[in-house]
Amino acid sequence: MGYCRILTAGALVSSLILTGCGQKETITGISYPLQERMEALCSPDIQRADTFAQELCVVTDDVPPPDDSVGAESAAVFSLDDHSVILEKNVFERLYPASTTKVMTALIAIRYGDLQEKVTVGQEAVITEPGASLCHINPGDTLTLEQLLYGLMMPSGNDAGAAIAVHMAGSIEEFSRMMNQEARAIGATDTHFVNPHGLHDEQHYTTAYDLYLMFQEAMKEPVFRQIVGTGVYTAEYTDANGEPKTQTWNNSNQFLSGQQPMPDGLISLGGKTGTTRAAGSCLIMASQDEEGHEYVSVVMKAGNRQALYENMTNIIQKIVN
Repeated sequence: MGYCRILTAGALVSSLILTGCGQKETITGISYPLQERMEALCSPDIQRADTFAQELCVVTDDVPPPDDSVGAESAAVFSLDDHSVILEKNVFERLYPASTTKVMTALIAIRYGDLQEKVTVGQEAVITEPGASLCHINPGDTLTLEQLLYGLMMPSGNDAGAAIAVHMAGSIEEFSRMMNQEARAIGATDTHFVNPHGLHDEQHYTTAYDLYLMFQEAMKEPVFRQIVGTGVYTAEYTDANGEPKTQTWNNSNQFLSGQQPMPDGLISLGGKTGTTRAAGSCLIMASQDEEGHEYVSVVMKAGNRQALYENMTNIIQKIVN
């Protein structure tokens, strides 16, 4: 099964070229309805490129950088309404995304999966890396795919990401191929994934601009908006013995939880955090102003969590100032 290959015509993504399906790549372990939906992307009747390009923010030389108060390695604010770039810093620099990776994992699960399908968690969910964020599911637990998405995006469960990947594609490796194909299909050509959760790997990278492409695409999905905009969620499912189990997950985005105040005139619609030693502290999120206009902002490789939220506050203030 393969995807249509849609590649950017340059780093600025001022246009996209639909090159056709070409030779198909086989991804094993995927149910037939999913395979059918994925192959539909290769239909010659689908002409996505021109329309897609018209809806993108394009970074030009006259886009102002943030001031010295933004010490993160990369940062930007994009308008989803008029497609302008309010500010940018190093948006095409390849950096490690940490758990912002999970935006792509969620997008694939929502677009190509059955959210009400029951998923029995396997050994792939046993993650022992020190400091890895978990939603604390165990082998033998049975949840819906939708519940796993809440566990993925709210407490940033790496275990949920692994379970979703194996359910969708049969293995972490095959799901990573799906992620990379989907990234290319939406123009994120400076991205390469090797896992569904963002635990560090030198071959796992993206850019702030590519993160914007992925996040704005995900925000087109009502289910994604609902999940990332939820502060607290309680999942009820069964364990390996068939006994009922309940977990409550809190959103890791401090703007959404109220731990960090939004600038006056803005509300947080939701987002995704990410932190590893190599990636630093990262956050991509959507905001809305009082007139209903929406924006995507991203900060990558801030020095620590406090610096992350300070940097994000400083850049989104430019929306209303």
